[in-house]
Amino acid sequence: VLVLDTEVYSNTGGQASKSTRTGAVAKFSASGKKGKKKDLARMFMTYDDVYVAHISLGANMQQAINAFKEAEAHKGPSIIIAYAPCITHGIKSGMKESIAEEKLAVESGYFPLFRYNPNEEKLKLDYKNPDFEKYDELLNNENRYAMLKAINKDKAEELLSENKKTAIKRFEYYKNLSE
Repeated sequence: VLVLDTEVYSNTGGQASKSTRTGAVAKFSASGKKGKKKDLARMFMTYDDVYVAHISLGANMQQAINAFKEAEAHKGPSIIIAYAPCITHGIKSGMKESIAEEKLAVESGYFPLFRYNPNEEKLKLDYKNPDFEKYDELLNNENRYAMLKAINKDKAEELLSENKKTAIKRFEYYKNLSE
């Protein structure tokens, strides 16, 4: 299974979903989503026989190729979750810069790259040192977060801070699994 993670329900015009992150402005979360993004990869890693990978083509094409090869070779179900910038993100420089946005998502720790093979019971963290100082750059580069400061300025700092804390916690979880 290949999941193109746009972090919204893209087929319905960009509605907030369980995949939408805290603070993102989307349809039905006009003042910024309050809840956390579900961690689909973590959920599937609880099964004994599911291969799981997080990829981002713009960040590391070879890692993505490796994930597809491993998923295909795996004797059992496989899921690859690909970070997929979407028009509803409102990338300020436009969708023509989506590859750069994918790279920044990984560099900033927003979207970790890894591969998990249940046969080896080991997670391979493919980007080990994100720079969380770049996190705000990513958030400010996308209208779905930047507009929160105008729409809900009283809660914006709290929601975006929670977004970053959740990403750091998620990365630390995967880092611990890889050691």
